[in-house]
Amino acid sequence: MQQVETAAPRDAGPATTTVPARPAQANRQGRRRTSGLRRTDTWAIIGAFAAGGATTGVLWTQLGPFTGIVGWVVATWIVVVLCYAGLVSLDENRAVMRDRISSFVVHSLALVLLAALVFVILYTFSRGWRAMVHLNFYTEDLRTTLATDPLTKGGILHAIVGTLIELGIALGIAVPLGLIAAVYLYEVPGRFTRFIRTVVEAMTALPDIIAGLFIYATLILIFHLGPSGFAAACALAVTILPIIIRAADVVLRLVPGSLKEASLALGASRWRTTWHVLLPTARSGLATAVILGAARAIGETAPVLLTAGSTGYLNLDPFHGAMMSLPLLAYTQVQSPEPNEIARGFGTASALLILVLILFIITRIIGGRGPGELTAGGYRRRAAASARDVRRMSRPTPSPVFGQEEAAP
Repeated sequence: MQQVETAAPRDAGPATTTVPARPAQANRQGRRRTSGLRRTDTWAIIGAFAAGGATTGVLWTQLGPFTGIVGWVVATWIVVVLCYAGLVSLDENRAVMRDRISSFVVHSLALVLLAALVFVILYTFSRGWRAMVHLNFYTEDLRTTLATDPLTKGGILHAIVGTLIELGIALGIAVPLGLIAAVYLYEVPGRFTRFIRTVVEAMTALPDIIAGLFIYATLILIFHLGPSGFAAACALAVTILPIIIRAADVVLRLVPGSLKEASLALGASRWRTTWHVLLPTARSGLATAVILGAARAIGETAPVLLTAGSTGYLNLDPFHGAMMSLPLLAYTQVQSPEPNEIARGFGTASALLILVLILFIITRIIGGRGPGELTAGGYRRRAAASARDVRRMSRPTPSPVFGQEEAAP
């Protein structure tokens, strides 16, 4: 076979690549929506609720021997989820259907829990409103009040004061110990630290009555202190101490290690790094740990009943005499057959909810600022310190006199 060689001309330039011209208007891809409800999802949810409500309504009223509002709510939710899954499967593939169903289940359960919480709060306030509208309910105690007396006589002042005293002493004991223990667990790893963490996690599930029995056996039976608010505060401190330690330990672990390393690299000691870097950075989370402990302590009944007793008198001395608390007063009054006593009990529970809300707001204001964020007083103190430094550095330095040291005797 004869091969034909084709040579390029010697005067030809370098090879070039020709790019086709782009269209005048490029096709832009529309933004894809990755969250939020679409119109089809809205109609699917409406249809699922309509089908679920109608189905369970027929079952509860016509076909089956079902009764009870709780069972109706649970059955309606199950039927609504099944109907929603069927409606979504008509328009979407399997992956999208699973995503929509899981999102619907999570949001619907959150709404059910929120509705239950709102129902409990509204029911408590509605039952106790008859007692809460009277001023004497907040300014008097029950020393001369009988169960048959009207709501214009007697109040819960002794329970409010007792709760605040016991809670203050309990937090004064548990918060420093809890924060110190959390810092120790974070800063000193080892076998003993793992042992302490295991004990703390086990004490988190400790029944409250055990803490009350422990304080009753030690302070009351052994040291003969007698029922008092201090004994109840010690029992509450034992109850909330593992909660504060565990929550604070988790928060301290979330602090970036680079901040601690930078402080140590600048020459700061371990103590100054913990006090000026670690704790201020985790301040908001530590405030949340204190909130959790306060919420646990303020609603306890059994430890207070064992260690502080029950009384209708106002007692300001936490070391002598019985002292009443709000949860214990609500527990004793709602068991009475008298309508006025029941109203006082629900009013006491409503006052307890309001007190918890106030304490939460105060704690969030104190510890809710971010790291490095100062209050108005902090900014003023920092500005005053900067002004003093400026004045000190702007003063002329006196020049030493030559031969002064030799002239001195």
